[in-house]
Formats: sequence, C-alpha cells, structure tokens
Amino acid sequence: MKRIFACVLTCLLTSASGLACTNLIVGKKASQDGSTIVSYSSDDYGAYGHLFYFPHAKHKAGDTRFLYHYESNNYLGEIPEVEETYQVVGLVNEHQLTVFETTFGGREELWEGDGIMDYGSLMTVTLQRAKTAREAVKLMSELANEYGYQSEGESFTVADPNEVWVMEMIGKGKGVKGAVWAAIRIPDDCISGHANQSRIRQFPQAKKIDKKLGFYNVGDSIYYSKDVITFAREKGYFTGKDADFSFAEAYNPLDFGGARFCEARVWSYFNRWADLDMNKYLDYAKGENNNNPMPLYVRPKQKLSVQDVKNMMRDHYEGTPLEIQSDLGMGPYEMPYRPTPLQFEVDGVKYFNERPISTQQSSCIYVSQMRSWLPDYVGCCLWFGNDDANMVALTPVYCCTKEAPIPYNEKTADTFKFSFKSAFWLCNWVSNMVYYRYNQLFPELQQVRDRLERDYNNLQKDVETKVAGMPEEEAKQYLSDYSHRMAGGMTDEWMQLAQRLIVKYNDMAVKAVDENGRYKKTAGGAQVPVVRPGYPEAYRRQIVKQAGERYRVPKE
Repeated sequence: MKRIFACVLTCLLTSASGLACTNLIVGKKASQDGSTIVSYSSDDYGAYGHLFYFPHAKHKAGDTRFLYHYESNNYLGEIPEVEETYQVVGLVNEHQLTVFETTFGGREELWEGDGIMDYGSLMTVTLQRAKTAREAVKLMSELANEYGYQSEGESFTVADPNEVWVMEMIGKGKGVKGAVWAAIRIPDDCISGHANQSRIRQFPQAKKIDKKLGFYNVGDSIYYSKDVITFAREKGYFTGKDADFSFAEAYNPLDFGGARFCEARVWSYFNRWADLDMNKYLDYAKGENNNNPMPLYVRPKQKLSVQDVKNMMRDHYEGTPLEIQSDLGMGPYEMPYRPTPLQFEVDGVKYFNERPISTQQSSCIYVSQMRSWLPDYVGCCLWFGNDDANMVALTPVYCCTKEAPIPYNEKTADTFKFSFKSAFWLCNWVSNMVYYRYNQLFPELQQVRDRLERDYNNLQKDVETKVAGMPEEEAKQYLSDYSHRMAGGMTDEWMQLAQRLIVKYNDMAVKAVDENGRYKKTAGGAQVPVVRPGYPEAYRRQIVKQAGERYRVPKE
C-alpha cells in the first residue's frame, strides 16, 4: 500500500491559554472591489511561521493520508485518500477556497475527544478536497464525525469568492467521537471577525434535519449539527427553551479574559469600520458587562479595501480608551507592545496587559483576497508576511504558486535554525531591533513597509492584466514566478533595512544625516559627531518624578 506522507510543521500553533490569533472578515458587497477578504494572524511564541504546500495530485485506491498534530507534529493516524486532491499554498487552495481559524478553547472537559482529526488536519484536508465554502463546511462536519475531533474549541473562517462562513466547533470529550458545531454565513454587505472567543450566540432554528445534508439547515445561511442543543442539555450546559440556545454561552462561557483579551480585538475592528456606535459595547469589550454582547456581524460605514484589512491587522487600539501608548508600560520609547504573560501580580494583586490585534508573538500574517470574476488561478491572491503585521510588508502569493517561495519555505530554516534567507528570522531580527527604541526606529521601518506595499498594490493590476492574455499554464507560471520574486525582493529590502538600522542607530546614538538621508561626513570623509538623543522628554520627566533630587546637578 502506498502511503502519502503529509507531515506538516505549521505556523498555525496556538492554544486557548495563549489567547492567540485574530480573523477579520469582509463580505463581497462590503469590499471596494467586490472581492471577499479574510485575514488571519497566527500568534504563538516559539512558532516558526512559513507557507506549506500541497501539490494537486491524483491518488490510487488504497492510498492513505497521514495526519500529524499541528502543534506537536506528533503522529495522529491516517485516513483513506480520495481520488483527487487540490493544490494548497498556505491556507488557500487552487479554487480560491480559504480556511482560517482562531482557538476559543471552551469547556476543558470537551477537549481531546476520541479520534485522529485535530483542527489543523481538518483545515488542510478540507482545503485539499473542497471547492467552495459551503462544501467545506459540510466536509468539515463529516470529517469530524467520521474520524473524531481531537482539539479544543475552534472558530473557523471558511471563505470563497462569493461567501464567507463562520463555523464554530468543539469536541465531545474523552471516550466520545465527533463534534458539535454551528455555522453562519456572513451577509455579503457585512464585516465580521473572531479572536479566540466563541461569537455565535442565538440563531434561527430549523424544525427538522435536512436529510440531504445530514444536519439542520436554515435558509441555506445557517447550518448546525443535529445534536448541538441536545448534547448541551445532556452535559448540563443549557436548560432553557431551544429558541434561547446560545452556542457561545453553552460551550464557551464568557469570562473577563474572553472579553478583554479576545472580544476587544473584534470591538476595535468594528469601532473603526462599523456603521454603528460601538461605544455602547465598550463596557462589554472591557470585560465589565457580559450581558451586552456585540453582534456577530455589522454593516460597515464605507467599503473596505484589501489594504484597509492589512492596516487593521496592525491595530494597537490607537485612538480608543484601550490605547496602549498611554502609560509607563510603553517604556521610554512609546512601544505599543507589552511583554507577556497577559496577567501579572504585584504585592498579591493581579493586573493585566491589553492584548491588541497586532502582537510581537505573531509568526505569520495572511490576508486572502478572493475574486469571483477572475479565473481561480489569478482570482485568489494571498498577501503573506512573517512576524507581526505592523513590522513587515505583506507580499502577494497567488494560489497557483508552485512551491512556497524560498523566504517562506519550511525547508529554508526552522524554529531552532537561523537563516538570512528566511523571512521569519530576518523580519524578527529587524523587529527586535525596533521594539525597544520604537519611536526612534519604527518610522524608518514604516517608510520601507508602506513603500513596498504601495508598489505591490500598484503592480497588481498590471500583472493581472498581463496574464489575462496568456494561455492558462503560461499565466500560472508567470504568477508563480512573480510571487517568488516579490517574496525575494521583500527580504532583500529587509536585509538592507537591518544593516541600515544597526549602522545608523548603533549604541543608542544616531548618526547625523542630511536632508537627502545621506550620512554627514567631514571634508576628509570621516564621521561627524553622532547625535545622542537620550530618553524622550516625557520619560525624562518620569525619571525626575521618581528619583527626586538624586540626579539633579548641583549649582556651582
């Protein structure tokens, strides 16, 4: 028997305790160009971010698919292969299907149910076998029931060029096979999101199971498993009327962390874009009023572009009451980041740090753009970057791309091995120089980041116009080469940025430059005296306030 080996050490590492990952969603009538847009940050300390690749393949009877746990890479088991599987690069396939996730955890006694299908396997196997979002939702439920679901509770974003669904699933605990779940289609003119807290609450219910699907179907826009309510009753999670059933309340009861560390990220997205006063939900986002939950989706006040979504993935609650750059925690250089853990203790009292969308522990960022009016091989453009979205330019990777570009390839490096060819390590090298002198160094990084993304955005139309006149296979090769070239060009730019930062900002000083950005030199070509800016004035005042007269220079 031939065995198809599919060992994938992925960048989707996450856990509920890490409160990792964010997905943002834009329906096709809520976007500027009519595309569906979904995003995903894979946030976990120690995870090595890369793009994995499965080629389109035909399989023989008896072929099997090996399953490995996404987080540990431990062998789980194997399942029969299907006759044909689709190409997958990252988390999109050749038919413009995208599947992203965030882990909500939920009730611990339901984790690690019997079976061999963890959330990562569920995603990749589905991408290899489904063409549409609707087909993917059905397949995910079937796979979980047939092979058992062995993961914590998950929120999935399942999207194609026409539809976006949010599907939430949790297992049934040890000794029980399968999962309970609910899925809701996001209206085309709306935006949505999820960030490690279950967001599906009450929903309209069907009177009987759809025999063709094998689960409940409400208007072809709400699906849910046949036992999602009865199982909650059996476990004592729900005792009311069926009409009052809430998936989130039953399987992932909200606590302070679920609101402040998770729902607050979705609130910030809605606060920026919703055609709705989100101040009325601020108490909910702050963890002060669990009885005032936000809606699953809202209509935006204006249509969003792909760049708008990229920029939203860089959010630190700027301009809101949750803004991070407003107290001593930002450090001397006004850094919009906080070291983890999220909670800490001082003199027996517990405190916490804010958890924004943009975070230093991101291993990689995806923004998937899917367009129904274009051929699949050009219609889906996956914008990808390693490290925190705020700290890197996202490059285009078309869904027809052959192999992962070298900077994003799992063969290039890993979590234990550094390489200058690896975008993960190169981008982390730069960001870790910038974090601790943020207000001095970040403007230089931002300038390069934004210039590159403007270039990529401007090139996109020309590239796609050019391939429109090519035979399909020639067009696919061109787009694949282009994706590889852009990834390589970005890492070249980042190498230059890294070298410039260490040269210009060495030893907490700054080399003087002229109005054209060139280093100032003496007539003989030597370095002129460096600028020694010291701490920013606001921080100097804090030093004086705390130290009193200790550092005061005595009068002569």
